[in-house]
Amino acid sequence: MKNPLKIIIFDGSFKTTPFINRLATGLAERHHVYILGFNVELDKKLDRVRYVPLGSNQIKLRFVLTSLNYAVRTRSIKHFFRTLDMLFNGQRQQLQKQNLDFVLQKLNPDIIHLQWPSVIPWIEDILAQQKIPVVLSQRGAQNNVRPFVERGNLSYLQKWYPKISAFHSVSNSIKLNGDKIWQHKRKLDKVVYTGLPLEEFPFRGTYKLNDTIQFLSVGRTHWKKGYDYAFHSCKLLKDKDFPFHYTIIGGAGDEELQFLISELGLQNHVTLMGRLPQINVFQHMAEACLFLLPSVEEGLPNVSVEAMALGLPVLSTSCDGVPELIKDGEEGWLVPIRDPKAMADAIQTFANLPLHKINKVRLAARKKVERQHSEKQMIEGMEELYYKVLGY
Repeated sequence: MKNPLKIIIFDGSFKTTPFINRLATGLAERHHVYILGFNVELDKKLDRVRYVPLGSNQIKLRFVLTSLNYAVRTRSIKHFFRTLDMLFNGQRQQLQKQNLDFVLQKLNPDIIHLQWPSVIPWIEDILAQQKIPVVLSQRGAQNNVRPFVERGNLSYLQKWYPKISAFHSVSNSIKLNGDKIWQHKRKLDKVVYTGLPLEEFPFRGTYKLNDTIQFLSVGRTHWKKGYDYAFHSCKLLKDKDFPFHYTIIGGAGDEELQFLISELGLQNHVTLMGRLPQINVFQHMAEACLFLLPSVEEGLPNVSVEAMALGLPVLSTSCDGVPELIKDGEEGWLVPIRDPKAMADAIQTFANLPLHKINKVRLAARKKVERQHSEKQMIEGMEELYYKVLGY
């Protein structure tokens, strides 16, 4: 049995994503896990995980008290008066960096796990000194999009990536994009898929196709989500008098989407809803016939993994990491990106499938999630990466 580790998880906030929460909770069963953040205390914390404030961005008094507390604990008069001077001059970011440096020195972790490239600037000193190993997660637009549309961001990452001890990629597709930023024969990059607590995702035993096909998407409004292409698919279906209704959770209030709905005459066929708690999203998934992912860019979308776990059939574009999750016709259905006609045709084909074929795909999708996206494989995969970095 290898020794427990002292692990810092850092994404700049206590309000971490479901993936990070699941990772921290699982790791905390064996290891000492700390989450560092620039915000106030949470009402509900993860069990066994320790939260360390770095100075609140929301409450000025809390920020002052946190900074003074750390200054006192240094037992340095010079440090204390420097802190007072920075407080007086409103140097918030410099104080937060000082607080972070103090916490890292006191905790002396075995590993610092950065959750996004955007937090690299906070630990440039640590990377330069290379005294504490740093692992960086690669997922989402910060790896798939931003470096390739912002030259300054690409140059910045190319400067600091060589100083990172190891990379965690959520899919092979994102791993390849990371190699476009920086590649080296000694680069350590391990794919560890997102893990779900599958006991919280009961498989939908009874499934039926409604006369009006209800399909659903979930996610923020962003060009990479491909909702405009989905709407043009809807227009093709409407012109064929195909009975359907399309709901986007997270789409409410977006003027461009509302304009496109009006322009294409889809007012009676499309509903834009606001963001909902996860339990309410799952309720909508239980009522839908099909989950639609029209994205142009994705890593490996968690919401599709969740839909598959719950037994909702998934029709997706074949973007980026999705083919690692879905084999076309076996665990769901894939269409090319930016192809409204192919998507519309696939929806119609799906609606005409016999129920036993849909159920066969639903069951295969659930089994794929159980194999590839269990919490157990996620925790063990991350532990293996941490220990490899440390030379165990």
